[in-house]
Amino acid sequence: MYTVTKVIHFCYGHRLLHYNGKCRDLHGHNGRVEIELACEKLDSRGMVRDFTEIKQTIQGWIDKHLDHKMILNRKDPALSFLRKLGEPFYALNANPTAENIAKLIYEQTVRLGFAVRIVRLWETEHSYATYQAASRRNSTAA
Repeated sequence: MYTVTKVIHFCYGHRLLHYNGKCRDLHGHNGRVEIELACEKLDSRGMVRDFTEIKQTIQGWIDKHLDHKMILNRKDPALSFLRKLGEPFYALNANPTAENIAKLIYEQTVRLGFAVRIVRLWETEHSYATYQAASRRNSTAA
C-alpha cells in the first residue's frame, strides 16, 4: 500500500450546542488537517496523487468553505445574527466537533475524487480527531 499525506492549516471558529464545557461559547482554533491518500498501485507518473493537485483541489475547498469561517450546527441561534451581519459561516447538521469536521473533510475529499484513507484534524497542538471509512477501520470483538 502506498500513501501520501497532505497537511493543510486553516483557521475556524465554532461552538458546541448542549455542551457544558468551555466549547459552549463561540471561540476559534488554528486547525491543522492531515489528509492521507492511499492506493495499491502508483499511477503512470509513479505517484499516489500529485501534491500540487491535492493542494489545489482539497485545500482550495477548505480555503473557500471552512477557512476563517464560523462552523456551526444548523440549529445554532447565532446563525441568524451571522446572516444578518453578512458574516461567513458553514452550517453542519451535527455539532461542529473535531470529529464531525474531520468527517466533513473526509467526505468532501471523496466527493472530489481522491482515494482518501484517513483524515486527522488537529484542533489544538495536543488534541486531534480522526475519521476513516468503516471498511478501512480495524474492528475488535467486544
